[in-house]
Amino acid sequence: MKKKVYVDMDGVLADFTGGVSGLDEKTRLEYDKRHDEVPNIFLNLEPMNGAIEAFEKLAGAFDVYILSTASWNNPTAWSDKLVWVKRHLGDLAHKRLILTHHKNLNLGDFLIDDRITNNGAGGFTGELIHFGSSQFPDWKSVLAYLLGKES
Repeated sequence: MKKKVYVDMDGVLADFTGGVSGLDEKTRLEYDKRHDEVPNIFLNLEPMNGAIEAFEKLAGAFDVYILSTASWNNPTAWSDKLVWVKRHLGDLAHKRLILTHHKNLNLGDFLIDDRITNNGAGGFTGELIHFGSSQFPDWKSVLAYLLGKES
């Protein structure tokens, strides 16, 4: 049985920071400290460097799901995340997107997330891989670590 890996979307698969930087100044100020509420912000995010290739490799070795959170105050976030996953990961991620504010309720071996305390990530019962940390600064380091833990 393959080990189960959950991958966060924003800041891990999709470049949310880059998306915020691309907003016009008026919108950035209007949604200050709540950029996840900007309508359609998730729709056109660019993939993080190496994310698509890494997801493909992980999907070959593990049972992989995308575990993300969508703002309650941004109805487009829910559908936009689905469109993003279909556009960038296609059949590889078909029916593998889970949107939740309680990541700790999902059982698995690994969770790759850039935020380790929000939305239940800190209560995840498997191993939490802190993406963007000094130990796991990028997808290359995450892949090297996880592929060594396969099966």
